[in-house]
Amino acid sequence: MEFGKMFHMFEKINQGSPYLIAEMSANHAGKLDNALEIVRQSAKAGADCVKIQIYTADTLTIDCDSEYFRVKGGLWDGYRLYDLYQDAGTPWEWQARIKEECEACGVDFLSTPFDAAAVDFLEQIGCEAYKIASFELVDLPLIEYAASKGKPMIISCGMGSLEEIQDAVDACRRVGNHQIVLLKCCSEYPASWADMHLGNIPDMKQRFGVSVGLSDHSMGSLGAVVGVALGACVVEKHVCLSRKIKNPDSEFSMEMDEFARMAQDVRNAKLIARGPDYTLSEREKSSLIFRRSLFAVKDIGAGEEFTPENVRSIRPGYGLVPKYMQILLGKKSRREIHRGEPITREMTEGLEE
Repeated sequence: MEFGKMFHMFEKINQGSPYLIAEMSANHAGKLDNALEIVRQSAKAGADCVKIQIYTADTLTIDCDSEYFRVKGGLWDGYRLYDLYQDAGTPWEWQARIKEECEACGVDFLSTPFDAAAVDFLEQIGCEAYKIASFELVDLPLIEYAASKGKPMIISCGMGSLEEIQDAVDACRRVGNHQIVLLKCCSEYPASWADMHLGNIPDMKQRFGVSVGLSDHSMGSLGAVVGVALGACVVEKHVCLSRKIKNPDSEFSMEMDEFARMAQDVRNAKLIARGPDYTLSEREKSSLIFRRSLFAVKDIGAGEEFTPENVRSIRPGYGLVPKYMQILLGKKSRREIHRGEPITREMTEGLEE
């Protein structure tokens, strides 16, 4: 199969439409039926892609009670890392079934690998792109190995310094992979608006010479709308069937009706932010007639001078444009002009172009 034939991200980007990724993460809450329903509902809500993750607790960390391996503060305060990843993981044996459901629903499938074995597994089931999580931004061997498969690389840059982001981009390019999308990300759960710094999006695009999107952990649609207005070509948001289905990611995830509203909002934001383009729309053209122009506000006899008393700039726009007022004053009318008649060039003696 030709590379990228069934993965539509760059096609959408080239069309100028934001590519929307619904991130399932732990919101399946350990049930495959929930995972499949998230795929179905995400497709209905306007997602272009559904993303999951592929890891085990043992591939991410070790089973250890040391304080080094315990979360301190934030949404997962007190969790042992091993327990958190056990609770949040998506079983490997679900991956192909979820991909199949994505294909049936007409959305792209994406999975985040966390080690080389996961990349190999995803290759076996026909994955057509790879997503690198923010916390793996510094794992250059993983990035280089995934990129070596020659498929689109979507790399979240949460916590990333300029040097670390450049290193990740260089790792892809080293193996000949230039199909890179970086995602601006604030690795807070949920993210504070003050900490998001979405003004980095156009800067990242210029600095790194790649397309840039947004992995948005903030609540609601505002971050995504602002991101798209600033040039984000991809938006990734966590989604769930209901925040009442408790799991490690439910607190900061969008329910499906919220995702649907966001999808509409960001697509409209993309339309709103287009430009520069100073051409008039057809509806604007129809409003031109309601601009101001020069009109006789008193009857003016043939040969009579134009004065501020007999000519004014008023609506509508059938007469000369107001910039001619000072040129017009003192010149004489070629014919009789009635009150309420627009002043035209043909009525005036000596009016220069």
